[in-house]
Parts: sequence; C-alpha cells; structure tokens
Amino acid sequence: MDTFEEINVKGFADEFIDPSLDLFDEIEKLKKEKNAVILAHYYQEPDIQDIADYIGDSLGLSQQAAKTDADIIVFAGVHFMAETAKILSPSKKVLLPDIKAGCSLADSCPPHLFKKFKEQYPDHLVITYVNCTAELKAMSDIVCTSSNAVGIVESLPPEQNIIFGPDKNLGAYVAKKTGRDLVLWNGSCMVHEIFSREKITKLKERHPGAKLLAHPECEEVILQMADYIGSTTGILKYASKSPDNEFIVATEAGIIHQMEKAEPSKKFFPAPPNNNCACNDCPHMKRNTLEKLYLCLKNGYPEITVPQHIIEKAVVPIERMLEISARLGL
Repeated sequence: MDTFEEINVKGFADEFIDPSLDLFDEIEKLKKEKNAVILAHYYQEPDIQDIADYIGDSLGLSQQAAKTDADIIVFAGVHFMAETAKILSPSKKVLLPDIKAGCSLADSCPPHLFKKFKEQYPDHLVITYVNCTAELKAMSDIVCTSSNAVGIVESLPPEQNIIFGPDKNLGAYVAKKTGRDLVLWNGSCMVHEIFSREKITKLKERHPGAKLLAHPECEEVILQMADYIGSTTGILKYASKSPDNEFIVATEAGIIHQMEKAEPSKKFFPAPPNNNCACNDCPHMKRNTLEKLYLCLKNGYPEITVPQHIIEKAVVPIERMLEISARLGL
C-alpha cells in the first residue's frame, strides 16, 4: 500500500448476502438511489461488464466518468485505475469493489525507487504509461496510453532524452517503432509476460487461418508473431473490422466477452500461457465480483482517496498527453 494513500480497508468477509437477491436488480436500484456510475474494464468478469454503464480501457473510463453528473464512481478494475478516476473527478467519491485489486505492473515501479532512478537522468523527460500509481504520474512530464505512446514520443524533438516507464515491453516496442533510444524502467505486467510462444504456435497449427492479436505489453517474441499489435480497444476494433473469422487473442482473456458480443459469428481463442491454464487471467482484476460490487455500492467503501497535492501534480502530465493527442489526432 502506498504511503500517501488514505483508504478505507474494511472488508466484507463477515457480511451475509441473501442468496435470493437478484444482484443485477439490486445494483440497478442502488445506482439510481446513490447517483452512481459503474465503470468496468475489459478484463472484468462478464457479469460485471454486463451491469456496467461504461466498458473500456482505464483512462477512457475515467474520462467518461468525469463527464457524468454522478456523485459516486464505482470502478470495477484495479487500484491505479480508481486513482486515475479520482484525479480526473476529485469531487466525486470513488469506490473499488476489492481494495486488494492491485496491479503487478504498477507494483513493479515503487515511486521512491523511481525517484532515485529519475535523478540519474536529470536532462531526461519522463513519460509514464497510464498503468501506474498516482504518485508515479505526479513525478512524470507526460502520461501515455498503449494506443498513443508511439505518437507521443514521435511528437518530441529527436534530441530530447526520454525515460519511459514502467513497462519495459511497451517501452521496447515504442523504441523500435520510433527509432528512439529510450531509457527504460525494468517493469512488466505478469499477464502479458507469460504467454507461451510454443503453445501459441501449436494453436495456430490447429487454426491456420486465425490471426494473432497482441497487446504491446507482451514480450518481443510474441509481438514478432502477431498479425496486429494494439491496445485492448484497438484489438476489439481490428477484430470487428477484419474480414477474418478466427483470432488468437494475446491479452487478458476477459476482453473476449466483448469480442464475442460484437462479433458472434467469429471465433476467438485466448492465447495460452506458460502454465497448465487454458487462458491467461489477471488474478487482480478477477478479485472483483458481482457480490463485492453490490456490497461496495451498498456500504460506500472501500473508497479510494488521493491527496490534493498528488492530484494537482498528476493531472498535469495527463492534460499534456490529451493536448498532444488532440493536436496530432492520436
């Protein structure tokens, strides 16, 4: 838990839920009663995606919530996502169904260590991937997403030295696409690092017409095999527009729910990891359940709060990214 956070960590373990309750119905009632909006990341379980008001990537969801007149934001995602929602909607109450829903990538870059790392490169501009803590955003010059990272880097003068963090795989992908010599923080996402090249190759042999769609957080060996590389939203759009009918999806398997809803006649196969599982689920994302979402909305906790001085610093690099993206049409 980051030192600057002030969060309510009271759990729900002892609270009984009447098994006869229709949770979908009860959540809809509570949502109206409390003027709440529910955000669900693509990696959430299907029930949560189906009850949500908005489904999408983390930054896009926070932007959607900021445009609403809701008093409460329930973010079915992970901790850093709820922080971003608070940064963009400081006057709204932000809830996270499970306070332990963290992120291996965000955790791989402790702010106090990144501060020392940054001090080694005083002439470098700091670009951080949005999948990081509020405190890390507050230490950055520009924030980026997986869809605009290449464009953000290309928008800067060639002579500008750049630190890119926290994801080394996304950073390596950006460096390769832009030809820039980026200083990379050695962080990664556990979900995107354990896809098996051998198992994907065998899956492609069984489905020779299937296109491999990969997120740029994957390792280079997987990206080299991919027919398309893009963000979760990009992967969804590609699969929808493509004339192909079969796809192997190298990102968290939760996205397949939306892919199947959008294109029911097409077939989607989760890329297998280096273990005995059939697909690659994020254990942090899957900590959220429909029951926890109901209790969180009913009780008004766990609440995510971010100190005002962090909000004021963290919103600046986000606004810089949005300005660059708008200017360049990214």
